[in-house]
Amino acid sequence: MSENHLSDLRFDSMPLHENVLAGIRDAGFEFCTPIQAKTLPIALKGHDVAGQAQTGTGKTAAFLIAAYEYLMNNPVEFDGPHQPRVFCLAPTRELAVQIANDAEELGKHTGFKIGLAFGGTDYEKQRNTLQDGVDLLIGTPGRIIDYFKQGVFKLSHVQVAILDEADRMFDLGFIKDIRYLLRRLPQPDQRLNLLFSATLSQRVMELAYEHMNEPELVQIEPDKVTADRVRQAIFFPSNEDKMPLLIGLVREMGAARIMIFVNMKRDAERVQDHLEANGINAKAISGDVPQKKRLRMLMDFQSGELQVLIGTDVASRGLHIPDVQYVINYDLPQDREDYVHRIGRTARAGAAGDAISFGCESYVMSLPDIEDYIGHKLPVANYVPEDLPEIVRPKPRPRKPRGGGPRRRPGGKEHNKHPKGRGRRRSGPKKD
Repeated sequence: MSENHLSDLRFDSMPLHENVLAGIRDAGFEFCTPIQAKTLPIALKGHDVAGQAQTGTGKTAAFLIAAYEYLMNNPVEFDGPHQPRVFCLAPTRELAVQIANDAEELGKHTGFKIGLAFGGTDYEKQRNTLQDGVDLLIGTPGRIIDYFKQGVFKLSHVQVAILDEADRMFDLGFIKDIRYLLRRLPQPDQRLNLLFSATLSQRVMELAYEHMNEPELVQIEPDKVTADRVRQAIFFPSNEDKMPLLIGLVREMGAARIMIFVNMKRDAERVQDHLEANGINAKAISGDVPQKKRLRMLMDFQSGELQVLIGTDVASRGLHIPDVQYVINYDLPQDREDYVHRIGRTARAGAAGDAISFGCESYVMSLPDIEDYIGHKLPVANYVPEDLPEIVRPKPRPRKPRGGGPRRRPGGKEHNKHPKGRGRRRSGPKKD
């Protein structure tokens, strides 16, 4: 193993097409990560893979390289526009975009066309791209079903089916949509199937055996729940000290890239307001933020223009963000697995990172379960309350209207309820 926690397996030692290898070299990859070293030899032989791996382990490159190699070795001729040959489902639009970006980089020498389908923006643009013909279809279930039912593309030519973050699909309630789509693909033994999940739970494995062809299971160090190179620590602040402690820590971290996790969306906004009021460039990511703004926010964070990104587990799961130096659990998660997902945002690809947690009065009861799950006690960090910084309190946000006003017709006129005694008839006999 190298110092970067890569395997000894080189990409150029595998039977890969030169055009695929060229994309790998352009991406700067030389040695496989452990998940790539275990899954690629299986997939290159045409066998299905169900892999357990966290984000940041190289799984995206693993399934994209396998997909490109399969397409290069199994060419198809189309009389009209190309129909999707690779079908990749992701639970969130941000993850879909990231997969597509990686696919562009790794596949730029293959000549294959990539199409994206996700909700929230660019409806007609996406539709036109898919209608013109693509080789790789990457997207979220809802938007893909929408276009499929319109006949924008067919799924009968799919040669590689990829399901990423399968456990998250269940969490978000997508399983019916996924089954709907998978049943419209060619039979499992007529395609290569690749499934990846942070956990290979019973429900994930039931899905795998239902829609895959005798998949081989790959698990990367399942006994090592947390990254070896994540330095972990926990403070035990009072609820009153949490915000001053957070601001003091962020200031000490300087220009480092920081992710802060909270349990509630309203708390993400509150943390953002406090950080901004104290001169710290921070943004909260949530489902309420418009799609284009979310993507811009992620680009700014990745480029370093945005120092701090705040989010909940729902908003942040599946995001591939490199070079995060610090993860701060402002709230301890109530689900022990979420703790592992959170701290896995740092110390990726062998780099060191720090994960700092607050065991406050509201959420400290989650700590024993977390420590039992990761197999060790979190080192305790202390602070002196008198040394906490004086902080500026933000101005209250304007209240959002709650939709209590009159409903309007499309033409703009108010839609009044029927006046008393008119309009609706009552069923049943008339009372005296």
